[in-house]
Amino acid sequence: MRALCLITVKPGKVDTVVQILKKKRKIIKDILVVTGRADISVILQGSIDEINGIVIDFKKIKEIVTTETLIEVEVNLGW
Repeated sequence: MRALCLITVKPGKVDTVVQILKKKRKIIKDILVVTGRADISVILQGSIDEINGIVIDFKKIKEIVTTETLIEVEVNLGW
């Protein structure tokens, strides 16, 4: 299962958070600094329990203000 976690951080703390996230490489596949409503986008791959666990860990990082996790789903459109 894959997921995309959008992370908003405190002003000036993007580099700090990226360095912290790089140490949590268990199910993190990529870390991207992005523009828009989020500051960092993290691509995750693992079981739903692993994804849930890492997102809970993200919320323990004091520089992170909010997270939004988008979980990949399979949709049969009948095509």
